[in-house]
Amino acid sequence: MRTCPWWFTWTFDNPLRRLVHDAHKMLEPYVVPGSRVADIGCGMGHFTVELARSVGPAGSVQAVDVQPQQLRVAERRCRRAGVAERVRFIEATAESLKLNGPVDFVLAFWMVHEVTDRAGFFDQLRAATEPGARVLVAEPMFHVSREDVEAELALAAAHGFYGAMRDGIVRFSWAFELERM
Repeated sequence: MRTCPWWFTWTFDNPLRRLVHDAHKMLEPYVVPGSRVADIGCGMGHFTVELARSVGPAGSVQAVDVQPQQLRVAERRCRRAGVAERVRFIEATAESLKLNGPVDFVLAFWMVHEVTDRAGFFDQLRAATEPGARVLVAEPMFHVSREDVEAELALAAAHGFYGAMRDGIVRFSWAFELERM
């Protein structure tokens, strides 16, 4: 698969996005003060800022992306929001997410379809989480089929997660929730 170019994300990661993907509303069921979370494929930080607010001063966020340009914008957004000290910005590689576990919650928003080694991806999530940790995966409906997302869910199950499709929880997306067994 091919990674969405950093410059193209401006087309969907702009001020209008707050109306479509309300980060606070979407993440509230998963994150509490003190949580240790990972935003995989953080892009320009739309969800990273809200995750950092939600975890509070006692929590931590790992913002992971393969594109340094994305990480720079995400870091600027976090600094402007006054939450950068809670976030570790990580430049991943095709082989490694470079996560430091354990994490309590992982967000993988519109990015799993871009991963070449999905089995390795879910193995890395398993290694960074403990039993009971939760993962939310969302994929864009406009270019990822439901069948492909169901295959991702099945692969996650084969790598130590229990999960189910969750229709309608993320606009314009197929989504599933996982729990680490």
